Formats: sequence, structure tokens, C-alpha cells
Amino acid sequence: MDKISGQKSAVHYLYPQIDPFDQRMMDMPGGHTIYVEQCGNPNGIPVIVLHGGPGGGCSPSMRRYFDPKVYRVVLFDQRGCGRSRPYASVENNTTWDLVADIERIREVLDIEKFIVFGGSWGATLSLIYAQTHPERVAQLVLRGVFLMMQRELEWFYGGGAGQFWPEAWQEFVSPIPEAERDDMIGAYHRRLFGGDHATEVRFGKAWSKWENALASVASNGQSGDAPGEYARAFARLENHYFVHGGFLESDGQILENVRRIAHIPAVIVQGRYDMICPPRSAFEVAQACPNAELRMVRDAGHALSEPGISAELVGAMDEIAQRYK
Repeated sequence: MDKISGQKSAVHYLYPQIDPFDQRMMDMPGGHTIYVEQCGNPNGIPVIVLHGGPGGGCSPSMRRYFDPKVYRVVLFDQRGCGRSRPYASVENNTTWDLVADIERIREVLDIEKFIVFGGSWGATLSLIYAQTHPERVAQLVLRGVFLMMQRELEWFYGGGAGQFWPEAWQEFVSPIPEAERDDMIGAYHRRLFGGDHATEVRFGKAWSKWENALASVASNGQSGDAPGEYARAFARLENHYFVHGGFLESDGQILENVRRIAHIPAVIVQGRYDMICPPRSAFEVAQACPNAELRMVRDAGHALSEPGISAELVGAMDEIAQRYK
């Protein structure tokens, strides 16, 4: 079922800030140590939050989408970002490493099943984890769906979104010689992994600025520079995953395997004017999953923090909580 939602005030819907009751560093194979936290009700309904990027990291604001009396909320920083170490590392850092990390977290925390909550790249990882371990997923709650398909990368890094934001696009492509602009992901890859730290920071800021400028429907196409080390890590991780096609076997792998999760209830919240992850992907997932409800937010773009997006996500989690009573 599809639902068209109007703009709502997120402030009214978000829960108050809460502190974690558990924080730990968890060793993973391949030399990575992952930051994991839990907040809310230790005996509540388990939900794991998968942040975007890759490379975005989790933040305290992500705790505010869940009733702390009802949910046991698990958040973690994926490999190479946030408080996980080594920082900005792409060694042993693939989609399948992250899927294995989620399973390791589930086992260590002694959780049989969780609700999987993810947006943007977090939605990609949610779908892949669910397809790999469908027996461990009670519910999917997705936002700004990204399927790691070439058409999506071409839209955002090949000039499609740039037709709507030509000034921001020009700023993104201007550091790259014209002869290399037919492959912006590859051109940035050579500079983000060239070995000169200052150059990697400079191009990391340019990469991150392009994405940040288009995140909100209210954007004027401008965004400030992200902190240098964060921008470098974020850009390196995103670019690493995009260069390798998300480490998937085929371009349409997620849609091809959607039958594996057709039985899992899902709520998909999508901004109608999402310039980073256009609505087509969310629509196709919803069409293929009979137990999925697509909630198209009329006046919203991509960002988790957009009022209409936040309101729909909190509303969805409150509705799910009611079904568990």
C-alpha cells in the first residue's frame, strides 16, 4: 500500500535524548574494532540502526526515533568510521564484512531477531542483511532507499542531479580535469587514495560537500565544509564501495533477490524530491514486496532530519510498538 504524506513537524514527534546503557568496542575479523552502543529498555523490542554513507557513522540524534520505554536500540559505527578503528580504512571493508559484523553483534548481545532500521546506504545494508539472514529480521524500516545500482550512481555522479543543481555540480567537477569528467567516481578515487594526506582531505571535502548540498529539500545548493578528517574518511569509504559496485555479484542483485524477504513486513519512508536517492528504487522494492508499505513524503528530500521524514519514521516505530503489546 502506498501513502502520500504531507509535511509534519519533527520536533513534536522525536523522543527526548537518552544516554546509552551499554557502550563497548567489539573486535571483528580483519583487524577492525567496532563501536557498539545500546540505549532504551534493556528488555525491550530489539532494533538495530544502520547508518548511511558508507562512512557516515551513528550519532546521538539517531536514538530519538524510538520510544526508550519500548525499544532496545542498538547502534554501531561501521568499519572505518565514527569511533570504530582503524579510521578511514578500506582494508577488509566490504558489504559482506558488514553483514558478518551485524551477525556478530546480534550473537554477542544475545538477540534472536531484530527490527532493522536503515536509511540511504543503511537501507542498502538492511536489505542485503535481510536477504542473507531473513530468519533474523522481524521487520524492516527503510528510508531513502538506495539499491547500489549503476543507474543510481550515474544519476548522482554522472550529471543527472547536476541538472537540477548546476552551480553545486560545477563546484564538484571543477577540481577534475575535463578529460577525466566522464568518470567522476574514478577521478575522485585516484585522488582520495593517492597517498598524499592533504590532497585526500581536499578532495574528501569536495566529495562530501556535493552530497551535503543536496540532502534537504530546503537546500539552496550550498553547504559548509565538513571537518577535514571526517570528510576524508566519509569520501574514501563511499568511493571505495561505489568503485566496487557495493561488492555485489550483479548490478540488480538486491531486486533480483527480493523474493527472499517478501514475507518480512516493511515500512519504506521516501522523500518525493530526494535528489540523492530518487524514489524509483523505493517504489520498486515496495512493488516487489507484498508486505511493504511505501510512505511517500510529499515535501521532503533525502535527509533523516527532514521534518516529514522524521515524523513518518517515529510514527512507524510507534505503530510497530503497538503491535507488540
